[in-house]
Amino acid sequence: MERITHADIPAICALLKRVADAQPAGLPPELAKAWQPGPLEFTSQMEGVTYFAARREGRILGTVGCEIRHGTCHLMVLAVEPEARRQKVATALLVAAMEWAKHSNAPTVWVDALARFSSVAGLLKHHGFSEAGTLHKHEWGEDVVLFERVL
Repeated sequence: MERITHADIPAICALLKRVADAQPAGLPPELAKAWQPGPLEFTSQMEGVTYFAARREGRILGTVGCEIRHGTCHLMVLAVEPEARRQKVATALLVAAMEWAKHSNAPTVWVDALARFSSVAGLLKHHGFSEAGTLHKHEWGEDVVLFERVL
């Protein structure tokens, strides 16, 4: 687990495209597009966000972004290569993010996820996150569930 650099941006963008392409049909097109930033878009989204990458044999298998927002740590862009799922990649990313949050003196970590992705909810709950609420029709008509973990 390590922080990404600007040299990693093309690989991260390619990873995000593969993850978005692997989603089941039915996602709003605007949402699918937002999940696939180009290198310039991703670079502009990096300001104030610390990203970590999980690598195996030099290849990026997953990423997570961490930002301090209103004194708490918001996790964003948690993405894992489809063929690397169920191999503890997401767990390693969450652990790195929570350690970063602790070192940043954040009292809590929170994540927002589409309600349709029950596997994400299971992963987060397994790692001590609690469901904190739902924003209905929040992202292009999709319900978003908020999760938090007190550190």
